[in-house]
Amino acid sequence: MDPFLVLLHSVSLSLSSSELTEFKFLCQSRVGKRKLELVQSGLDLFNVLLEQNEMSRENTVLLRELLVSLRRQDLLRRLDDFEAGAAGGAAPEERDLRAAFDIICDNVGKDWRKLARHLGVSDAKIEAIEEKYPRNLAEQVRESLRVWKNSRRDDAAVSHLVRALRACRLNLVADLIEEGQRARALQSDSGDPVSLSESWDSDSPASGASR
Repeated sequence: MDPFLVLLHSVSLSLSSSELTEFKFLCQSRVGKRKLELVQSGLDLFNVLLEQNEMSRENTVLLRELLVSLRRQDLLRRLDDFEAGAAGGAAPEERDLRAAFDIICDNVGKDWRKLARHLGVSDAKIEAIEEKYPRNLAEQVRESLRVWKNSRRDDAAVSHLVRALRACRLNLVADLIEEGQRARALQSDSGDPVSLSESWDSDSPASGASR
């Protein structure tokens, strides 16, 4: 079965009746009233959203927004795992970009606004991100990166992220990204697994650091 459908089925089984009600409320602007009245499970709702092209395995933004609204970190981790698996089958450039996103989300912290501005994200969009995820720093960071990627489309590249990080003096985070790229390139060339720890001094602090 399609891994994305497996994920949706898993999420559906994990929803309580009150959480399903909240999902339906949040989808009122996307799904007609009559269709919502027929929804009896999360899977029913997901099928409607799939039919209307509101979500897909390539577009999980809405699913993430719904899960964030419930504050279901366990289900968000499942989504993260799915996206990581999907990245494994993506082009090398896309894998590098997703890996860079993960490193930035883990290490940039409250400096994300400064990074977003260096990437060309407007103050209006930064404020919208803060309103969208008022108490979730990790999602604020990830959403700012998604906004940047969508604005650049095919032109989005890891080199742009590294350049912006260094402009913000977040050099250790930039180094982590570049080391990760090199490790994946070595793994691809040799066919042998290469861990990041082999190419990065594990004693070096990375979180929100600068040089």
